[in-house]
Amino acid sequence: MMGDRWGVTNSETLRSYPCDAFVTSPALQAWRGVRVEAPAAAVWPWVAQVRLAPYSYDWIDNLGHRSPRELVGLPEPQVGEAFTATGGRKVGRIVSVDPDEQLTGTIMGAFMSYVLVPQEHDTTRLLLKVVMQGPRWAALGLSVGDLVMARRQLLNLKQLAERRQRQNPATE
Repeated sequence: MMGDRWGVTNSETLRSYPCDAFVTSPALQAWRGVRVEAPAAAVWPWVAQVRLAPYSYDWIDNLGHRSPRELVGLPEPQVGEAFTATGGRKVGRIVSVDPDEQLTGTIMGAFMSYVLVPQEHDTTRLLLKVVMQGPRWAALGLSVGDLVMARRQLLNLKQLAERRQRQNPATE
């Protein structure tokens, strides 16, 4: 499907993701990934902070409100709490979480898993998979739109984690 992959390897698309357990016959499967020059422990707080804001194109996805550029010290995410917020309004819910490893949430019928895969030399693969049931035409539109927004989100999370890691290398 057009727009179903960005920044992932074939093996990353073949692995199991937590969101797979929530949608048995998805019309949409989309994978995104980015290499972060920071250990998973430095990336996780930013993934967990997605509960506050979308971290994509704020002028579209967050009604012009800027996603936080500093960590605010949130407690670990919990199943059942709001997944993210847009324009100050909470949306979606968390359906699965393994701190420092994965966060899975749902918004408007789509399920998405953020998975952290530690790599050599204190780097991390930050992977995102989105699945959804529904009509194939809707899946195509969502796939292309999500590609644009998710790419920006992952690049923002990468930049924020790497910046913090450079500023505080011994604390992560």
